[in-house]
Amino acid sequence: MKRLFGFLILAAFSCMLHAQRVLSLDSCRNMAIANNKSLLIAKERMQKAHYDRKAAFTNFLPDFSATGTYMYFSDEISLLNDGQKSALNHIGSSLQQGLTQAATPIIQHIAQTNPQLAASLQQAIQSGKLDGMSTALNQLGNELTDALRTDTRNVWAGAVTLMQPLYMGGKIRAYHRITKFSEALARTQHDAQLQDLILNTDDAYWTVVSLSYKKKMAESFLDLVNRLDGDVEKMIREGVATKADGLTVKVKVNEAEMLLTKVDNGLALSKMVLCQLCGMDLDTKFTLTDEDRTDLQVSETVPDDAVQRAWTYRPELKSLDWANKIYEDKVRVVRSEMLPSLALTGGYLVSNPSLLNGFENKFRGMWNVGIMLSVPVFHWNEGIYKVKAAKSEVNIARLQQTEAQEKIELQVNQSLFKNTEAQKRLALSEKNMEKAEENLRYADKGFKEGVIPVTNVMEAQTAWLSAQSDRIDAQIDLKLAQTYLQKAMGTLGPGL
Repeated sequence: MKRLFGFLILAAFSCMLHAQRVLSLDSCRNMAIANNKSLLIAKERMQKAHYDRKAAFTNFLPDFSATGTYMYFSDEISLLNDGQKSALNHIGSSLQQGLTQAATPIIQHIAQTNPQLAASLQQAIQSGKLDGMSTALNQLGNELTDALRTDTRNVWAGAVTLMQPLYMGGKIRAYHRITKFSEALARTQHDAQLQDLILNTDDAYWTVVSLSYKKKMAESFLDLVNRLDGDVEKMIREGVATKADGLTVKVKVNEAEMLLTKVDNGLALSKMVLCQLCGMDLDTKFTLTDEDRTDLQVSETVPDDAVQRAWTYRPELKSLDWANKIYEDKVRVVRSEMLPSLALTGGYLVSNPSLLNGFENKFRGMWNVGIMLSVPVFHWNEGIYKVKAAKSEVNIARLQQTEAQEKIELQVNQSLFKNTEAQKRLALSEKNMEKAEENLRYADKGFKEGVIPVTNVMEAQTAWLSAQSDRIDAQIDLKLAQTYLQKAMGTLGPGL
């Protein structure tokens, strides 16, 4: 039971800590950087560009590949036709028949002059000695037919090949440089998105701070008019105030309640925006460290070399510079298609049936090595047109970079002007605040002495709240102006 009670106390204390979560500007930035989906996508693009560069480097190395195949054919390839096969299979019988037919007229001719010799020849032909020779020749013909049979219905083949580029017109080097520049381009694009995210986070952070101050002032104003309403009711009962004064105060009460409602809604929405940027649930309860400060410390220093810094650090200009280099190497890639290419080749080929020792149903192979040269001759000037098109892309990228420099210089000057305006507004709000405090002090003193009506007190209080709100807004505007100036210079972000 004690353990359960202790666990419940610990859980309640943890919930209280979670409900009272306090966030600073740096913590909001860090959460936004860690949870923003667009920034995570940019990081993955950096990884992709990194691996693309590694893959491009492998084009300098030899390429090994292995292939294998099996094919079944319905018929085999025959080097002899059917007539040739029959002639070889019956070569002995054909020879015997030919000898017999050739010997018959000779024997008949001999019989006219020498019957005894003719009888001997006739006996020798009919004795069967030629049959043995015919059989042996028929067998030899069958063996020759079988030896010339290919048996190519089942064919197995395999090969291991090597390809080492020796010269490809500069294509491999140019492509490798393109992937290096693409990796740097992905990094600068990530930096640009990082600065945009920090700028949006700061904007949402200071919007919440501003509305929190406005809420406190609206609540203070509502408390004031409520007290005045009660005081005026008492004064009406005492006869020292009119009903018109009471109605005036009640109108102010209604206006204060409506103003507080609007500020509450705006503050809730602003906190939701900040939660979304920081990757928190939209209903997360938190307070900001600058909400309770009555005076925000603001630095009014402005760098003298803002434009030069922008040209040095602005990620958009870096991106365009990398893009220029990429397009220049694309020209080299296109030009390489018009140049000869040279490669070293080698490999080992194995097959079954094998042809290295006649037709054998065995796996036999042989190795090979050679040089492969490819020289483009003529293709109706296609390569020249492609090179000119690639050079036009280089010129476009250079013009875009020049235009971007001009726009960035204009943006930096606009940020400098806004920073100057914010400083003047802050100085003016400080003077207005002093004047409003002095008027409020006289109004309170005069109201207590009964020489100043309640409407003047409300006007003085309203002017003081307005001056206080303007002062806080001026401080926040100056902070945001400095943030926008850092963004314009490209120095907004960790380590910058």
